[in-house]
Amino acid sequence: MENFAVQRVDNVAYSILKVGGFLDAHTAPQLEDAIQNLVDENRCKIIVSFTDLKYISSAGLGVFMGFIEQVRNMGGDIKLSNMTPKIFRVFDLLGFPTLYDIFDDEHEAIEKF
Repeated sequence: MENFAVQRVDNVAYSILKVGGFLDAHTAPQLEDAIQNLVDENRCKIIVSFTDLKYISSAGLGVFMGFIEQVRNMGGDIKLSNMTPKIFRVFDLLGFPTLYDIFDDEHEAIEKF
């Protein structure tokens, strides 16, 4: 799973999922598996860092929509961070800033948990 890395920090309430490369129909299932694994471990306070993401398709965006209700029903949230202006424009065009908290960096997102 080269495009995704999960950082589980013991004794804290959040996990950081770092997403890089291309998030499209070919890699979206890997992201889905990574988030599902966190949910299965009851780690539902998730920060997704897009520092190294170059491209995102509708398939990638759909993964976030597929989990947000479940994660929030568990008392958690998915917070997004470290987007390049290009990636932010895609999220912004689709109205994600009204549904998700988007931060400049992971530390800001951590503070909101």
